[in-house]
Amino acid sequence: MTLQFEYDESAGIVRFQGHEFSLDDPKAFDLVSKAWLRVGWDTKYVYSFSWLGRPVIQLPEDMLRVQEVIYDIKPDVIVETGVAHGGSLVFYASLCASIGKGRVIGIDIEIRSHNRTAIEEHRLSPLIYLVEGSSIDHVVVQSVKDQIGASETVLVLLDSNHSKDHVLAELEAYSALVSPGSYIVACDGIMQQLVGAPRTAEHWSWDNPLSAVKEFLQYHPDFECVEPARVFNEGSISNRVTYWPKAFLRKQIN
Repeated sequence: MTLQFEYDESAGIVRFQGHEFSLDDPKAFDLVSKAWLRVGWDTKYVYSFSWLGRPVIQLPEDMLRVQEVIYDIKPDVIVETGVAHGGSLVFYASLCASIGKGRVIGIDIEIRSHNRTAIEEHRLSPLIYLVEGSSIDHVVVQSVKDQIGASETVLVLLDSNHSKDHVLAELEAYSALVSPGSYIVACDGIMQQLVGAPRTAEHWSWDNPLSAVKEFLQYHPDFECVEPARVFNEGSISNRVTYWPKAFLRKQIN
């Protein structure tokens, strides 16, 4: 079934499936945002940003929202699977530098030589530790564990292979590192709602991070899917415009 969607700026309304919503209605914002996310995917919008000189392939709102979480948690260690150009690592390292606390561990199955060189020559490189290998390889997982002290506060972001099985294996491997009250974040759950778009596949309908999160939570009652509270909001919008729906899994405090 084709969904009927129309944005009428002159009339100040959004029409959707026979209903009309004023542009000052949060529902209109949600509808337009969903369309914008799809258009952004098709046009590779996120492939147009950098942070302190390194490409960062992330939606800007996702970066700002996770920044709020990092400032609240103030972790000693931020672990990220998936390095790519290193922009996210540099972003997290810059937050650590600004807060005056913390460092970053980046893991990737292949860190290309030009990216490694750029990261290692970056002024924030003293706050970044790189691990090359599969994020679910037990040797790699152990090498990450060896870098973390028993009393350190840890936050983890999963942004490597986004298949269900891989994300589930990462959740199992790295959730043990997460400190009570902190989070493990399963990125790019938007895959589930993009099926049919360019650069997608039919199996994304089930083979995605959201499916992994759902299964993980069934067997890990010490974690809960929690939408981080907004630090500041004087508007009427409560939903994130995100590539990371239902991504924030918080470890409960005993």
